[in-house]
Amino acid sequence: MSKCRNLLAGTALLTLIAPPVLAESLGIGRLALPEEIAAWDVAVMPDGRGLPEGRGNVMDGEDHWIDRCAVCHGDFAEGAGAWPAIVGGRGTLTAERPLKTVESYWPYLSTVWDYINRSMPFGAAQTLETDEVYAITAYILYSAGLVDDDFELSHENFTEIRLPNEGGFYLDDRAEVEFPTFQQEPCMSDCRDAVSISARATDIDVTPEFPVIRFHYSDGSAPVIEATEASAAEAVEEAAAPETAAEDVQVASLDPALVAAGETAWRQCRTCHQLGDGARNGTGPQLNGIVGAAAGQVDGFRYSPAITEAAAAGLIWTEEALDAFLENPAGKIPRNRMSFRGVRSVDERAALIAYLASHSD
Repeated sequence: MSKCRNLLAGTALLTLIAPPVLAESLGIGRLALPEEIAAWDVAVMPDGRGLPEGRGNVMDGEDHWIDRCAVCHGDFAEGAGAWPAIVGGRGTLTAERPLKTVESYWPYLSTVWDYINRSMPFGAAQTLETDEVYAITAYILYSAGLVDDDFELSHENFTEIRLPNEGGFYLDDRAEVEFPTFQQEPCMSDCRDAVSISARATDIDVTPEFPVIRFHYSDGSAPVIEATEASAAEAVEEAAAPETAAEDVQVASLDPALVAAGETAWRQCRTCHQLGDGARNGTGPQLNGIVGAAAGQVDGFRYSPAITEAAAAGLIWTEEALDAFLENPAGKIPRNRMSFRGVRSVDERAALIAYLASHSD
């Protein structure tokens, strides 16, 4: 009982003296030192505030990227597996499946630098040296086609870089524009008409049935068409006409298996290049009709000085020239902007060229 009384008395006494004691300084701790504040205050602002002194170039950045970043984001920042792409995606923000990257979405280069410095590499955050962060950022800019391969990024020229979507952002005005629309008295009863099912998709047959159509070449001159329905054969009658354009004959002569293999191999190229209907320039030029075409002639694409010089010297993208370039881009045309390391397999290169040839203008 005496212990209980003492505990109760002590608790009462503490209750009486705690407020004034806690109101006074307890003398615990000290002011943080400037270097301690700097250790966690690593934010970088769009105007360059917070940037440490340093520099890094594209070529060094490529080496750091391969060592520290490529396992998740691909050799060319195109993404790997479930990990996101870092470049590409321009013009996709209004699409059904937008690709949000540094190139297509991020507003400021400071966001890129700050995120790499603060959070990357995954599982080893803040292990990169300052110059390594500059170099990796420079490589990302190069992969996005925003700088040339001899570019060096530093704290001195950092604010001169503008990302493509900087103008795509505006101040959040939802509090003034949208919120008043939703601030109404809630409807609690008879808020809408009764819902009823008027018809079913199976009843009105809205899903069409397409015939299976197969093409094959009996003698290499014109396709023989097999269809499951007579109407299907009539619908593709023009495809079997004996008059065939020269480019159609060229496509028809390609080995379908080789073209299919090329389509599979094309996956490593499509981050930078587009083919087919609606193909546009991106990080690299669109490549419709590239086989047999003069180098450096795609409208609207800004080629590197190296490609421009090669074009002036009369380079034609013959199958042989494409094969040599795909095998070793930097060896065929030194210091060109394409950072791709090359395709070592002879068969894979042949398949890629066949796939390119199947997309003539």
